[in-house]
Parts: sequence; structure tokens; C-alpha cells
Amino acid sequence: MSHSSEDVLLIVNKVKNKKCEGSLYMMSQRMAWMPATKDTFTVSHNYADIKVQKISPDTKDKIQLQVVLHDGGANTFHFTNPAGRPSQLTDREGVKELLQQLLPKFRRKVNSELEQKNRMLQEDPELFQLYKDLVVSRVITTEEFWANRTKKHSSALGTQQEVGVSAAFLSEVKPQSDGCNGLKYNLTKDIIESIFRTYPIVKQKHAENVPDKVSEHEFWTKFFQSHYFHRDRVSFTSKDLFADCAKRDEKEMLEELKKPLTDPMMDLTSISDITIGDGYGSAILDGTTSSGNPSNISLLRRFNQHSGMVLKACDKHPLATDVFPSNGQLVESNGQQNNTPLPEDKPPPNKKAKIREKLKYEDLGDEVVGRTGPLLRLSHMDRYLHGPTPALPTQYNTSEDVLHACQALTSEVLVWDPRLSQVLPSQSAVSVLWELSPGGALMQAHTQQQLHQLVPDEVQNELRHHYSALCELLRHFWSCFPVTSKFLEEKVVRMKVNLERFQAVKLNPLKDKLQSYHYNMNLVGHMEDLLAAVNNKFSSWQSKHMQKRS
Repeated sequence: MSHSSEDVLLIVNKVKNKKCEGSLYMMSQRMAWMPATKDTFTVSHNYADIKVQKISPDTKDKIQLQVVLHDGGANTFHFTNPAGRPSQLTDREGVKELLQQLLPKFRRKVNSELEQKNRMLQEDPELFQLYKDLVVSRVITTEEFWANRTKKHSSALGTQQEVGVSAAFLSEVKPQSDGCNGLKYNLTKDIIESIFRTYPIVKQKHAENVPDKVSEHEFWTKFFQSHYFHRDRVSFTSKDLFADCAKRDEKEMLEELKKPLTDPMMDLTSISDITIGDGYGSAILDGTTSSGNPSNISLLRRFNQHSGMVLKACDKHPLATDVFPSNGQLVESNGQQNNTPLPEDKPPPNKKAKIREKLKYEDLGDEVVGRTGPLLRLSHMDRYLHGPTPALPTQYNTSEDVLHACQALTSEVLVWDPRLSQVLPSQSAVSVLWELSPGGALMQAHTQQQLHQLVPDEVQNELRHHYSALCELLRHFWSCFPVTSKFLEEKVVRMKVNLERFQAVKLNPLKDKLQSYHYNMNLVGHMEDLLAAVNNKFSSWQSKHMQKRS
């Protein structure tokens, strides 16, 4: 049987699993099935292990429910209540409704950022080794290690294309009758996002009222019952949550009508024409007047307003990122109140060029010969024609002078007598030769073998890993300067502690290990110099910081 600490929420008898009769138990942490001939559970699934549930279609004879697990497995339960098909459907619906309530609480949410980090560690062995050296050994935290790495990786992959908003997304709601004189709306996350992007006022109302004043379900119920959604209603009460939304839409439509058109080629009011009346063909008509039905005009304005809101929602370069907090004030992403007026639409500078392009033809116009470059202005024509003149007279050697000089040099070389004893004494030459020989004073740091041949590959890899880990810590440390905030002050102190821990836990044991090999040079000397520079920088910053406080 189940443990005493488990709460049984539902028990359904007459449930088959693999053609065996039994009972299905729905508990607080798991669902389990017990055969009728045993007193122990043979099938048990935690809610956290269940990925999704499936039910058999109504046209199928068997009333079944299947649970699909995250590991790819599945288990099917067949409801065989002897009372008949309606009772079987009732049993299955009870289990299905309970699973719908419990699964979201235990469902394993797929973290896209975690998947990206795992993929980066799998694709980059050096990054994985660095992760083990720093994070696994608790030198730095996971957040410090992944700081700016995932952002750089995402920016390297490129920005993803933003999905647009369909103009007919409201038609996808598809209200259906629930059989109790009510309507059931098919509202998905995509439709909610489309509503928020198209109508920011609804998003603001959602942020103001959910979940403080009303629940999510009550909010959308009031939305579909409101005058704002049903545009055919001519009156609405003051209790309507969306009463002021329509008024704000009317105000926005009037503002859009007052804005001048940036492209005169798109001005449809200028092509209106009336063939009846005086002055046909010569009178200037006002394109804004119309004699249509006011209800039709209102409907067309609403269609145009909806299309305009959809186009604004698809704008890839918004003027500012607006966020609606709980208090209802419109603020920018930096938290300051957005009182900056929006820039007015100005005609583009190439408007006249576009009109000229539409009205003129190149083959019918005059041929214009353009200059290829600027004019050449010469103040002294003689300097340009004759070139520069030498400021001082120069003396040129003839070929005979060069020949005589070569002959004189040759004769001096033939009669030259070298005196090598006066250049370097023999005792000094022997001393220098001894110092430059193998084993001499100047050849102690050099051997016939290269350094990479003396150091084993294991030691080289270990040095490489420690050097990479130190560079990662140094990157975090030096990125804190200049220290301009409280967060950077805390981070620079924390990174200094991490560097000291790295030197004590990683670098000093490696140095002791290398000393046992008796190498002629200090292989960790450069890393010690880097840490010494960190100590000097931190001490100078700390002294200045203490002076400012005092």
C-alpha cells in the first residue's frame, strides 16, 4: 500500500493496465496502479516524470488515458466501469481533470538557457575544463562564470527574427458553447501575446489588475464581455473594466488623422472625384468630406485602427521600450517616467527627388554633362609646368671620378696588414670561448633540448588549464575598473578573495609539484607576476577608497 505520509486524492476502481484488472490511485506526489490480486503497486509514476497525458477519441470503443513520460516511455489505462460508457467517461474525466491541475506544479520546465550552457560545455572542451577548475572546485560561483558568456554566445549566433502579428488573430479565439448557456473561448498564449502587442492598453490593464484585484480567468472573462471587445454595443456601464479603452482608441485615431502624410504619392484623399455638380474638372474638392452612412464610416475607421495597431506591433525599431508596472504609470526600461514627447513625423529629405523621378523622364530631358572632379586652381603656372627647382647648387661626380675611387680602394686593401693581437688578447678570447661552451657561465639556462621537450605533456596540459583559469579570474577582476557603483565594489573584493583562494588551492600546489622536477626556470613565474599586479592594483584602490570615506 501507499506510505502513510501520502495523501490519496482519488481512487478509481475497474481500471485495466496491460489487460489486468486493478485500481488507479491519484496521490499528492504520484499516480499508481495496483492489481486486484495484489496489495502493492506495480505501476507508479511521479508527476514530475510525466510529460503529457493523452485520451482516446470519442469515436473509439475503449475509454483510455495514456501518460507519456519524459524518458520516452508511456503507460495506458483502460477504464472498464461495469455501469456503462457514461460512467467510464466520468471516471476518465475525473483523472484527466486532476492531472491537469497537478502536472503544472511538478512539470519539468525546459530551461533554454540551461540547454545552451550544456551545449556550450559539450562543444568546447577547454570551456568544460575551465568550468571544472573554477566552479566545481568552488573558486567562483556559477553566476560569475556564466556572466556575459551566454550573452556573447547569443549575439554571435545573431538575433532571431521576430514573429509578426496576424491581422485575424481575434478570429482564432473561436468561442464554443459549453452546454450551460455559456461560451468557452480558446485562448492560447500566442493569442494573449498578440492582444498585448496590438493593444498595449489591455496589457496595461492586465498589469494593473492581475493578480491583485482579479484573477487571470476573471480578467479575460471581463475582456470578452466588455464593450471594448464587442464593438457592436453602443452603451456601456462605468463598472466596465475596459470602459476607457475605447475612448483612448478614438483619441489615438484622431491623432493619426491629424498627422501629415510623409509620402504625397500615398495621399488617397487627393484623388477623390465627383462628376456631378458645378465646376467639374476645375474646382478644388475637399477629400475629407463624405456622405456615407455614419455606422459604416465608424466600422471602416475601426478596421483601419486595428490594421494600424497591428502594423505598430510589428515595428522592429520601437522608439522606446515601455513597461507597465503595477501602479499603472508608463515608464521606460530604466525606471524613469516617460515624459519625453514623441518625435513628429517629418517629410523625408528625398521627397522631392521621388516626385521628380515620377514626373520627369530622362530620355526627354536636357542632357546634363557633369564634372568628374573639382577645378584645379594654380597660383603659379610655371611651377606646375616645369617642376621644382633646386634651392642649392649640387656637385655631380662623373664616371671617371667613380672609377678612380674604386681603384684607390682596391690598392689600399691589397697593402692592408691586419694586427689581430691588438683587437682581442688571447687570454680574453679563451675566457669568452669557455663561457660560451656547454656548461659555461653563459650557457647554464640553455640546454641542447628545448623546454617543451623537457616538460611532460601532462604537466603542460596542467599548466595550460591553470593559466586559462587564472585568465578567467583576471578578466572578472579587471572588468570591475573603474569602480563606479556599489555592485562593482562588492565584486572587486569578491574577485580578490577568489584570486587568493586560487593561488592557495591551485597555484601553490602546482608550484610545489614543479619544484620536485628540478627545472632550471620557474614555470609559474608569469602567473605569479599577474597576481602581483592584481595585489598592487587592489591595494592602491583600497587606499584611495579609504581616503574618500574618511
